[in-house]
Amino acid sequence: MIGDLQRAAGAAERIGELLQARSEISVPTTDLQSLPPRISGRLALENVTFAYPSRPERNALDNLTLSVEPGETLALVGPSGAGKSTILDLLLRFYDPIQGRILIEGVPIAQLDPHDLRRCFALVSQSPALFFGTVEDNIRYGNATASLEQVQAAARIAHAHEFILDMADGYRTHLGEGGVGLSGGQRQRLAIARALLVDAPILLLDEATSALDAQSEHLIQQALPSLMQGRTTLVI
Repeated sequence: MIGDLQRAAGAAERIGELLQARSEISVPTTDLQSLPPRISGRLALENVTFAYPSRPERNALDNLTLSVEPGETLALVGPSGAGKSTILDLLLRFYDPIQGRILIEGVPIAQLDPHDLRRCFALVSQSPALFFGTVEDNIRYGNATASLEQVQAAARIAHAHEFILDMADGYRTHLGEGGVGLSGGQRQRLAIARALLVDAPILLLDEATSALDAQSEHLIQQALPSLMQGRTTLVI
């Protein structure tokens, strides 16, 4: 009992620190710009250099320049630690580059409200973020106004509808934190359904099939063309 109380106290302290923490990425106080409701998906990095704060002596990216046209698919390849995922972190503005700039629709992302920027992206990662709640709520996350019919349509395209119906309460089945009890392939298909429902113009695929068995990977590969259609896509 005492040990449980000590662990709970430590967890509460960490939660308090997190709630009081201030993000270094905030809304610009000058030269604030905004994006139109629907963008084409044009991206550009101009002479971008970046090092993580934990390793300032080593650049993760060094003077990188690239451009991605609307609807184009760009594959980022290279060994582990080459900076592929760093590019996605910078596009989402989890960090700012040391030098250079990143533009979306020709607008420097440092001049955008982070919420305005991030609504333009859908992310499917190797470890999808699923939370405690129903399957339906997890898919609807990011598009709170979507109807159940729209949720189910996205799940069908993502090849998730069948396994959802096999669950105890279907779309009303409650998931554990992180999708506990689901296979890796099932979690990925829920993430793809969520990305379809968000309908963002830019899609980020961060090793979305790297840790799956052959059957799950096959199903994910069948779902990806529908997800990528008409979107600017970066694939790691």
